[in-house]
Amino acid sequence: MNSDITFAKPFISATSNVLSTMAGISPVAGNPFVKKDNIACGDVSAIIGITGEKRGSISVTFTKKCAITIVRNMLGDDVQDIVSDTKDAVGEICNMISGQARAGLAEMGYKFEGSTPSVIMGDNHTISHVTSSPVIAVPFSTDHGEFTIEFCFG
Repeated sequence: MNSDITFAKPFISATSNVLSTMAGISPVAGNPFVKKDNIACGDVSAIIGITGEKRGSISVTFTKKCAITIVRNMLGDDVQDIVSDTKDAVGEICNMISGQARAGLAEMGYKFEGSTPSVIMGDNHTISHVTSSPVIAVPFSTDHGEFTIEFCFG
């Protein structure tokens, strides 16, 4: 199994489901592509390592505007510390997407376990996926900004 475009479907489905359920946002998926560098496509990223039949990782990166909207939609008026709450929310969103996508991959015959998410914030930060296989990126747009899901298995 390579990080093939055909494996994008469980990630797109999981992402749409998680964000509509948890944050009331309806993301629109763009065309998947092979990512050529490790620079994040946004300002706040979470990454989860995966193990099983293959090793790899899953990440989600949000623009600041999109991340803040998600946090406010998830927490309502209960935002205490926007930086801390954003880190927690992005990590949890990544965890939920990872879990649902891995369930979709299991239906295709591939079983994976996921690690605890790590969250990175800042302009022009990088994401290091733990594989030599191609990294597939799926851009999403929303009324509140953009975000990207990346995954790879090797």
